[in-house]
Amino acid sequence: MDAKRKVSIIGTGSYVPERVLTNRDLEEIVETSDEWIYTRTGMRERHIAADDQASSDLGAAAAEKAIADAGISADEIDLIIVATLSPDMFFPSTACFVQEKIGAKNAFCYDLGAACSGFLYALDSAKNQIAAGSVETALVIGSEKMSTFVDWEDRSTCILFGDGAGAAVLRAGGDGRGVMDSVMGSDGSLADLLWTPGGGSRNPISHEMIDRKEHYLKMQGREVFKHAVKRMGETVIQVLERNEISIDEVKCIIPHQANIRIIDAISKRLGVADRMYANVEKYANTSSAALAIALDEAVKDGTIVKGDLVVLTVFGGGFTWGANLLEWGK
Repeated sequence: MDAKRKVSIIGTGSYVPERVLTNRDLEEIVETSDEWIYTRTGMRERHIAADDQASSDLGAAAAEKAIADAGISADEIDLIIVATLSPDMFFPSTACFVQEKIGAKNAFCYDLGAACSGFLYALDSAKNQIAAGSVETALVIGSEKMSTFVDWEDRSTCILFGDGAGAAVLRAGGDGRGVMDSVMGSDGSLADLLWTPGGGSRNPISHEMIDRKEHYLKMQGREVFKHAVKRMGETVIQVLERNEISIDEVKCIIPHQANIRIIDAISKRLGVADRMYANVEKYANTSSAALAIALDEAVKDGTIVKGDLVVLTVFGGGFTWGANLLEWGK
């Protein structure tokens, strides 16, 4: 088989839970205000999953929409990758649970952990496997139930996150240049700026660990902000330069939806304020799902149309970061 087959996204979908938690609602939970949250984050509301919903339920709902959008059946899927930092459980993989829920009996499945960068990392992994001829059709999902491990007494973090899922179907061929290239990076020396320190083999579950609230997400916001702006801006420039494409040729840039101030800082650095897509106001930060949900919405609302050059860019715990260049062909 051709070692460098073209790969295209042929369908997208997204799902958010019914329950909406507004900034006004948060005023009843922690000491904060709608104005304080909105002016600092650009967020007005977020969706919260029901007690009986897990990440695989959210991911399966988004996957079914993406499969329908692609016009294929679930048994045509060869590979399922779920990017998540809130899996249903340590094992089996959340991807295996999604496979069972959607009836994708012919797929092999695994999870990918890159925090908020997960969907882009998974997209690149699936693209490379298709391009190499290992599979024909892949389903990539970013799915998170962030509400389960934020500390609802910590106003610096609980206001920032929401639950949801987004998905994309990739297949060999298609119109245009498809999913073209990715630039990615990591820096493990900065892990403690954004992490959940308890619950794994380093700091196993115990009463003492839970009493110290180490099973909750911890973040040093100012440091994360600085690195996020730098790394996302750099990788956008790198992926474009590597493919000899000018920023002026790009019709839409979709960044990780972490905070409107981060998005604004990147758009000013790149000079693309009129082409930077944001929906953080409606969903807050849904981690690995954020990019996938934004991509689906940008396609469905007509922001992205056939022939458009699009850049996706992310930043997450690890630290992890990256940018992906594609030509929309659907």
